[in-house]
Amino acid sequence: MSTKHQLLIHLKEGKGIWVSGEFLARKMAISRTAVWKHIRTLREEGYVIESSQKKGYLLRQSSDLLLENEIREGLNTSVFGKRGIHYFRQTDSTNNRAKLFASEGAPEGTLVVAEEQTRGRGRRGRQWFSPPGEGIYTSIILRPSISPDEAPKLTLMASVAVAESLLAMTSLAITIKWPNDVLINGRKIAGILTEISTEMDRIDYVVIGVGINVTTPRKSLPPDIEDTATSVFMETGNPFPRIALLRAYLEWLESYYEIFRTKGFEPVMKRWKSLAGIIGRHISVDLIDRVRTGEVLDVDKDGFLILREQDGTIERIISGDVTLLHK
Repeated sequence: MSTKHQLLIHLKEGKGIWVSGEFLARKMAISRTAVWKHIRTLREEGYVIESSQKKGYLLRQSSDLLLENEIREGLNTSVFGKRGIHYFRQTDSTNNRAKLFASEGAPEGTLVVAEEQTRGRGRRGRQWFSPPGEGIYTSIILRPSISPDEAPKLTLMASVAVAESLLAMTSLAITIKWPNDVLINGRKIAGILTEISTEMDRIDYVVIGVGINVTTPRKSLPPDIEDTATSVFMETGNPFPRIALLRAYLEWLESYYEIFRTKGFEPVMKRWKSLAGIIGRHISVDLIDRVRTGEVLDVDKDGFLILREQDGTIERIISGDVTLLHK
C-alpha cells in the first residue's frame, strides 16, 4: 500500500473531524512536508480536503474519479477488480488497453478504467461517446474455458450484469435490446463490446468493454444520438455516484460469470429474456447487406434470435441491429 493511500485511509477514518498533520506524519513515519505533498496530490485527484495550520486536515468529500483505491473500497468480489486495476485519465479505448494487457499475460479479472476515451468503440466500429468524467468506460479480462463459438454468450451475460446494477442502484425501468444494448424508456444508456483472442479451438482471452452514460446532461449529447441516448442523470435529474455503480456492475458480472461457469448459460439466458421482453415482438434487423422483418419466436440456447419473417420463413439471426416495430 502506498503512503498516499495510507494517508487517505487515515483521513477517511477521521471523516468529519480534523486530523493533525503531526499525527499523520507520526503514523506513517514521514515528514509533515511529505504529508502536505500527498495532500496536494489527493486534491488533484478530486478529493476535497480542507487544511488549517492549527487543526490539520479535514476530508470533506471523496473523489468521484474511478481510482483504484475508490473502486476496491467496499467492492464485494473475489476476483474481478482484485487482480489489477489500470486507471487512465484519458485513453483511446479501454478495450485496446485491456487487449494489450491480456496479450502480456494479465490474469482474469484485470480491470481497465478511463475517465475519457478518445476512440471509444461500439459494435460495427461505431464511435462510443465518451466525455470526460460523465460515464463509466471500463473493460475486463476474462479467460474462460469455453470454445470460441460460445463467446457471444458472454456479451448477453454482461448486458444482464449492467441491467442488474442499474436496477439495484436506481428505480428506473431497465430493458435490454438484443443483443447488448441496455435501455431506459427506449433510449440507450449502456452498450457492450466483446472482443476475443483465440488459439486453434480454444479462447486465449476475452475482453468485455462496457460504456454506461451516468452524469451526461442532454445538452452535451452529439446531434446524431441526442434522440436515441440517455443517462442516469437525464432520467432522474439527480447527480449519481459513478464509483458505486461500477462496483455494483463488477459484483453482478462476477456473480453471473460464476453461474455461467458452474451451471451453464441457461440461467443467464432466462434472466436475459425476462429483461428483454423481445419474444413475440415484431422487429426489423439490419444485417449489413440486407434487412429482415418479422416476429421474434425465441432467443435460442446460444443467444441467437429466431425470427419468423412475413412470408413464414424461419431464420436464425446471429448478429444485427434490431429496431422494435409497433404492430
